[in-house]
Amino acid sequence: MSNETIDPYHRFQILPNPDGTFTRGNAVPTTAPSSDPSLPISVLTKDITINPHNHTWLRLFLPRSLLSSSNPSNPNKLPLIIFFHGGGFVLLSAASSMFHDFCVQMADSAQAIVASVEYRLAPEHRLPAGYDDGAEALRWIGNCEDEWLRQYSDYSKCYLMGNSAGATIAYRTGLRAVEEVNDLDGVKIQGLILRQPFFGGVQRTESELRLANNRLIPLCVTDSMWELALPTGADRDHEYCSVRAGNGVQKFEKMKDLGWRVLVSGNNGDLLVDRYKELAQLMEEKGVKVVKDFQEEGFHGVELFDPLKASQFIDLVKHFINPNRV
Repeated sequence: MSNETIDPYHRFQILPNPDGTFTRGNAVPTTAPSSDPSLPISVLTKDITINPHNHTWLRLFLPRSLLSSSNPSNPNKLPLIIFFHGGGFVLLSAASSMFHDFCVQMADSAQAIVASVEYRLAPEHRLPAGYDDGAEALRWIGNCEDEWLRQYSDYSKCYLMGNSAGATIAYRTGLRAVEEVNDLDGVKIQGLILRQPFFGGVQRTESELRLANNRLIPLCVTDSMWELALPTGADRDHEYCSVRAGNGVQKFEKMKDLGWRVLVSGNNGDLLVDRYKELAQLMEEKGVKVVKDFQEEGFHGVELFDPLKASQFIDLVKHFINPNRV
């Protein structure tokens, strides 16, 4: 097990500013949206503000095939996936090219409308800020009058999805939504798609010990991300981090009663794998319909770097959101 002590600000290249904000030095490529139908692109994209005070917004992904519908006044509506990007609650954006490209491929291949949420990052905005932004985005979508959402998305087939920390936000947004199903203005959640969700705890799991010195994301890095993201003074047994803390498990029976289905996907080369396997088991014990996808090979975020893994996972998503389609 690694006993490395790191400075999380230095490790993640974030520098504190006098006004309390941070400058992120990671030169991660970003992609601008494009809604020009004259361009040779398979998916149109645009950004829409959610909360100007919090600087939150979402990026919509619309398969251009919908624009050539034989009956434009009554097009075929597609399932709506509300997506939350990863980055340990600290890094990256809905505009980061890796997530933009992934959402383009998902919208095109799975034939879905994707709404990728830009939420507030820690440590400027510690949890529950990101969780609050997820819940606000869900309510905002229910009330908004955006043409793409209203004309092309099927609000009765909505899924909350994310990878890594984004999957944790999707999960927490779902926990809130089971108590607010009558207040979502027609948005009917059918389930959760949790790709390598980011959970933790003070007591180490077998996979955390086995992969503590993982070259891509060692245990000291996940510890530091939680240190930056959790409320000041909280440890990893806090309910914002641990699956078993708080009253989340008690809400699984409501998920079962609502008929939600949950896809939990991951890889045995990911040090977090024991955490999300535990989540899948707890949900199954409460009667939730869980689809488990645990691959022997692969690391954390592999689908963002390996085109074959991305295609395989998106194909799984396609069949998950269209369970009755042959």
